Amino acid sequence: MHEAKTKLSQLVERAERGEEIVITRNGTPAVRLTPVPKPNRLASVRGAFKGNPSLIDEHFDELPDDIADAFGMKP
Repeated sequence: MHEAKTKLSQLVERAERGEEIVITRNGTPAVRLTPVPKPNRLASVRGAFKGNPSLIDEHFDELPDDIADAFGMKP
């Protein structure tokens, strides 16, 4: 435990790199130091627009005639 106190920043760096660190007290495992999983960046924006239909223009689904014509989809 004393060694863990003096080397805590080094142990945290090792855990951040993915290593599992077990800290013992009098030779008996006491705690496990593991990295906190990084949040999924996509999950943080998932559903961000849910319930906000006003953010989408009311004409969003309409395809302009010139673009429809360019793709051979005449109205």
